[in-house]
Amino acid sequence: MKNLKMKSARAAKDLSQDQLAKLCNVSRQTISAIEKGDYNPTINLCVAICKALDKTLDELFWEE
Repeated sequence: MKNLKMKSARAAKDLSQDQLAKLCNVSRQTISAIEKGDYNPTINLCVAICKALDKTLDELFWEE
């Protein structure tokens, strides 16, 4: 499932996939795969992404 909430939060902070990847110490391809729904990140990576985007786990990763 695509993670449009994460993509939207990243865009709202005016960050590219590459910039977010560097903040989280992963590759741009990893961020892209998460947004496309092709990769299920670890909880540690989810927390790093949330901190970088000033969001909670529920806001970015909870499926409705």
